[in-house]
Amino acid sequence: MKISIIGAGNVGSALAERVLTANIADIVLVDIAEDIAKAKAMDLTDASSLAGYSKRITGTGNYKKTEGSRVVFVTAGFPRKPGMSRDDLIAKNAHIVKAVVKNIKTYAPEAILVLVTNPLDVMTFIAYKEFGCERKRILGMAGNLDTARFTALLSSELNIPHEKIETFVLGSHGDTMVPILSKTRVDKKPLKDVLGKEAIEGLVEKTKKRGAEVVRLLKSGSAYFSPSAACLEILKAVIGDEKKVIPCSCVLEGEYGLKGCAIGVPAIIGKNGIHEVLQWDLPEDEKRALKNSAKAVKDAINTSSNQK
Repeated sequence: MKISIIGAGNVGSALAERVLTANIADIVLVDIAEDIAKAKAMDLTDASSLAGYSKRITGTGNYKKTEGSRVVFVTAGFPRKPGMSRDDLIAKNAHIVKAVVKNIKTYAPEAILVLVTNPLDVMTFIAYKEFGCERKRILGMAGNLDTARFTALLSSELNIPHEKIETFVLGSHGDTMVPILSKTRVDKKPLKDVLGKEAIEGLVEKTKKRGAEVVRLLKSGSAYFSPSAACLEILKAVIGDEKKVIPCSCVLEGEYGLKGCAIGVPAIIGKNGIHEVLQWDLPEDEKRALKNSAKAVKDAINTSSNQK
């Protein structure tokens, strides 16, 4: 089995290492800076006997080598810098994503596309429009990353293993993301039974700002260990046809009363991509928050359309 990763930056190369270490697919690592893709592929190849993996990786600038890819991850694009929002990247990254999708449509038209480039929900919708395929084969990695961040913060605050925490973060991969508190359980107990309102609100806010905090501290670039882990979860669900519930950015066609955008929702992920978008019966406040989040994404999509 072969997958392709478009973009040999921090996220792309971290994902490549995770996939190789898991021994689940050969990889084509594509970058406009071909020498960087080749160098990282060479470095990862040299580590194979030491790290114990047998799958192969090829670095290239030629999209033709993506032919036959089962899944394509799009990580190419400009990263955030301190003080920037994800939406500040719209114009530059929309151009890049459109070019990438055009090439994938030519050489790997049957692939499932997983968008990682920010602003993620906007790029997912743009990729869907450009690719012109069924929506089940286009999704954005983000909801499971934001969920992992909220889980990590809860685990630290409560000093409890993350395995005992069940939660979901839906909505946009940005300031309007929606931690679903109504479905959050800590050791099978509702979150409100183990943590006060003020503390919960503080952790929700920290979750929303977590990515920006990483950007601020790095001073150049953004998170890559956790995004690559979130990508690997999606890849495993596809390759293993796990039918696993993963919050991710999906193009909506009326679910939750929303359409004309891509936004983080709970989805069952299997061999064909999105097997089903789940429609949970959420409390009114969470429904409103989800609609507000969708509006922010739609506004950003309109902004990208006006910047052609």
